[in-house]
Amino acid sequence: MDEALLALAVSRPADAIVRAGQVLATHPDPTTASIAHQARAIVLRDAGRVDEAIAELRAALRAAQRSPSADRAVDVRATLGATLGFAGRTARGLAMLDTAVAGCAGGVLAGRVLMRRASLLRVLGRYEEALADLRRAIDLLRRGGDPVWEARSRTHRFLVYAALGQAARADRDLATAERLLAGAGQELESAMAVHNRADLALQGGDIPRALGFLDAAGERYAALGVTRPNLAIDRCAVLLAAGLAGEAFTVADEAVRRAGTGGDRTKVAELLLTAARAALAAGRFPEASKRAAAARDLFRRQGRRWWHARASFVVAQSRYAAGERGARLLRQAVELAHRLDALRAEEAPAAHLLAGRLAAGLGRAADAERHLARAARFRHIGPTFGHAAGWLAQALRARGRGDTAAALVACRRGLVAAGEHQRTLGAPELRAHAAAYGTELVAIALRHAVERGDARMLLRWTERWRASALAVPPALPPDDPELVAELGALRAVVRRLEAARAEGAPTARLDHERGALEASIRARTRRAAGDPAGGGFAGTDLAALLGGLGDHRLAELTAVDGVLYATTVVGRRVRTHPVGSLAEAEREVELARFMLRRLAHGRAPRGALDRLGLAGAALQRALLGPAAADLAGAAPVVVVPPAQLHAVPWALLPALRGTPLAVAPSAATWLRAGAVHAPRRRRVALVGGPGLDASAVELKQLAAVYPDAVVLGEGTATAAATLAALDGAWTAHVAAHGRFHGENPLFSALSLDDGPLMVHDLGRLRRAPLRLVLSACESGVAGAVSAGTVAADELLGMVTALVPLGTASILASVVPVHDGATAPLMVAFHERLHAGASFAEALLAVRGAAGDDPVTVATALSFLALGR
Repeated sequence: MDEALLALAVSRPADAIVRAGQVLATHPDPTTASIAHQARAIVLRDAGRVDEAIAELRAALRAAQRSPSADRAVDVRATLGATLGFAGRTARGLAMLDTAVAGCAGGVLAGRVLMRRASLLRVLGRYEEALADLRRAIDLLRRGGDPVWEARSRTHRFLVYAALGQAARADRDLATAERLLAGAGQELESAMAVHNRADLALQGGDIPRALGFLDAAGERYAALGVTRPNLAIDRCAVLLAAGLAGEAFTVADEAVRRAGTGGDRTKVAELLLTAARAALAAGRFPEASKRAAAARDLFRRQGRRWWHARASFVVAQSRYAAGERGARLLRQAVELAHRLDALRAEEAPAAHLLAGRLAAGLGRAADAERHLARAARFRHIGPTFGHAAGWLAQALRARGRGDTAAALVACRRGLVAAGEHQRTLGAPELRAHAAAYGTELVAIALRHAVERGDARMLLRWTERWRASALAVPPALPPDDPELVAELGALRAVVRRLEAARAEGAPTARLDHERGALEASIRARTRRAAGDPAGGGFAGTDLAALLGGLGDHRLAELTAVDGVLYATTVVGRRVRTHPVGSLAEAEREVELARFMLRRLAHGRAPRGALDRLGLAGAALQRALLGPAAADLAGAAPVVVVPPAQLHAVPWALLPALRGTPLAVAPSAATWLRAGAVHAPRRRRVALVGGPGLDASAVELKQLAAVYPDAVVLGEGTATAAATLAALDGAWTAHVAAHGRFHGENPLFSALSLDDGPLMVHDLGRLRRAPLRLVLSACESGVAGAVSAGTVAADELLGMVTALVPLGTASILASVVPVHDGATAPLMVAFHERLHAGASFAEALLAVRGAAGDDPVTVATALSFLALGR
């Protein structure tokens, strides 16, 4: 009875609560009553109801002391000691566990008690003592023939080894524990073993695999009706490793609220620390400092020195990030670096990096070198996502001693490390956020280039990271039926949501359903593995870039410390021009976009074209400055802007208005687009979405240009039919409203007859259309992620989803356009294409024929030729 009920408490907790209540209702003997109270306590403790669990264990101990079995009281004391420790009463808990260990004669019971003491020692960061207890426990339990408790002991030892970075030993223990638990039918602990595998995957830098394990463990916990705070903690760790700081903060804060004040206080403290780290990564420094300080204070009261040091370090990091400098913070950083070193904590290299930066800022070169050297050791060891940080320390060391060559070598190798991590990620969202690890490395190199006035160096380093962003093709599984089903369900929900809003009906339930589906799709795509062997950072061959431009002139814009620089290539001559404030440029862009939007709705005030010309001149001064002189003339131009400037109506600039103009995410991407092979069949797809009165006329006129085209519209333009038509097409034209999803650009979409066609859908194409025209709304806008979260030149959006899949040329608008004015422009554009013009040449001809009608001129200026 005792083994069955206690085993049930950790295998099927809901059943155990019911069974224990039934046993206690019969007024059993002291031994049986003790077992029932203990089982109930285990369930309550694991559910976070620690105070209730302690009350049950005290009742269990009172009953055990009346039992004829001395072993019964020893076992209850061990459970009570561990529970007190997890409640934050660590001194009392450890003392009770010591008493329980002293009361054991040996055998299986001694192994079980030693394991529980080791679990508390591990929480306290006393790893060597925990390992000693676990070695004895595993030996006793194996010899005593107790596979379940041996598996539990190995799981605890796995956690110790993982914390110490001994991945091979941790993996061996976890594999053995999984095998033993599966053989014993322990459902909850089997789920916990799956959960633990996520930690090993994260240590190996395999974020998609870690997310997959966490999702699987979460489903199994939910089926068992169990809440595990560690699931939120570990999910946040993975999200932070992927650069998804805002999402990690939301997950952690919600878990803190759920834990409340009556739960496991050790876990509340850990959740607070997790939330603090996420807030720091998200740039929310006051919130980070507040949560880290609260966690630090809890850890101090709990006697957890290792955790206290880690929380104190996050407080110091938050203060540094908020702008604090000075000797006092340096002293704290140095003291924390040594403490974390002594405790073998994973934050030790970051602490040395912080101390090194502070020392360098205060002119203490020797101290800076010492601490940066300690941090730089980690460029070769540990998880892949941490290697770039080690190379950053190495680059800062070289910069501090004025060794530019060594600093650039460190930056290059750090970018390779960041790229290697990036290629392990299958979901485009995670790949884009992974770029954050290379941001500061690139910034160091760009500052060197600006300081030296070296135009070629500035171009080379600007291209290095931009080009790698789109080099890795999406890894979304095209034949995943569950993903297809979820995307279809999301389309249906969005369609119902739009109808409800139009009717003024309640939308709360539909909003919730939409959010749940988007979350599920995100989780599914994030679990897709990348290709470690392909794509990513491979350096930039500047000679090949210059040679590949041919008669095209290049204008590549780079933002360095808030200042915009324009690097131009004309022939073999490369020049860099300081332009001015990036913030000022962004203001001018918004003003120009506002004017175009107003004209798109047919409201043309007197002198509208003159005002548009003035806005274009102001925009040119803010974006190109003196570089505009290099671009004047009839030769074609390629513009490569930073992420913040991808929604610019570039043709509005006087220097670019009379030339074939193409815009690209990187010059290397533009060159790759020129090398894309055209499909053997020149198949054309024409698609018209709902809600556009002019689209039927537009498609009918285009069908005359392409008499053999596949035409979808007026109810036939469904997502499935559209994807089939787009797949492998030579030319595709989609006249449909576009909607940009600000929070997650991968849900940006084109509106079709059965709902939105999302970027997630486009990622499932085997081959995107070679040439694509998007003739309505803001279809060309890419998503620039917030500063401090990911690299500024990493983009997400409709356009960037298609470039790696084989699309060479795209026509899209950067502001909403006038439907009536768009149709004749599109027909003229396709007639030029059909005659052999490039996208840039055809668009130039359309702009030239716009005449003096303000609406037509504004519509023509709102479109960009992207790619070739």
